[in-house]
Amino acid sequence: MTRNIRTAQASRGGRLSRRDIVGLAVAAPLVVRSANAAERITFADMWSNGAEFSDRAKLLAGQTVELRGYMAPPLKPRIDWFVLTGTPTATCPFCDNEAAWPDDIVLIMLSRPVVALPYNKPIGVTGILDIGTQTDEKTGFVSRVRLLETKYVKI
Repeated sequence: MTRNIRTAQASRGGRLSRRDIVGLAVAAPLVVRSANAAERITFADMWSNGAEFSDRAKLLAGQTVELRGYMAPPLKPRIDWFVLTGTPTATCPFCDNEAAWPDDIVLIMLSRPVVALPYNKPIGVTGILDIGTQTDEKTGFVSRVRLLETKYVKI
C-alpha cells in the first residue's frame, strides 16, 4: 500500500489527490483493526497432555484473545463474572479444586457487570488470557484459566 501511495505521489509531483485521501480514510480503520485483532483460540488450544498448559497458551498468556462458547448459568441475574463452557450446560460447572478442573471451561472476569444470558446461546468473549491455578478472593472460585477485562458479544 505504501508503494502505491509513493507511485501516486510521484506521478503528481508529490501531492496526494482527493481520491488518495479518501482511499486512505477508508483503509485506515481496517489496518488498525487487524493490528489490534485478538488471537482466536479454542478450549483445546489451551491444553497439552494431561493437565499441562499448551505452548500456545503459555505464549498467549497476558495477551488479548478471543474464545467462543456458552455462558454457564450464573448464581445471580446480574454478574461481573461467569464460567464459559465449550457446550451448553444447564447447571453451573463450579469447581472446588484444581484436580477437578474440566478442560472445556474458562472463568470470565467481565470489564463491567452485565445481565446473564441464556445458557444455550453462543457468545464470543475477548479478554486478556491469564493461566495458572488461582483462587478468587471475592468468590472463592478456583480456576486454572481466566480471561480478564472481558467483553462479550452474542453470536
